[in-house]
Amino acid sequence: MSATADRLDLRLSVEDKNRLRRAAELHGLPVATFVREAALREAETTIAHPPKAQRGSLAARLRGRATARLGTDEIMQL
Repeated sequence: MSATADRLDLRLSVEDKNRLRRAAELHGLPVATFVREAALREAETTIAHPPKAQRGSLAARLRGRATARLGTDEIMQL
């Protein structure tokens, strides 16, 4: 990673953080590395196979849910 890399912060529930920590342990990776690799893999898949337009943008689907606490699985399904 270059010295000029940006930082990404996210809020997670304790349960979500524990799930990520456990998965990272199973892969023998630090949590940050596991999350970065998983996010980049998902980004490449999404770029290669964009979601269908009729479903609407992620922002549109999240509208009205801003006050609800969504779990990682729920967000990934959106």
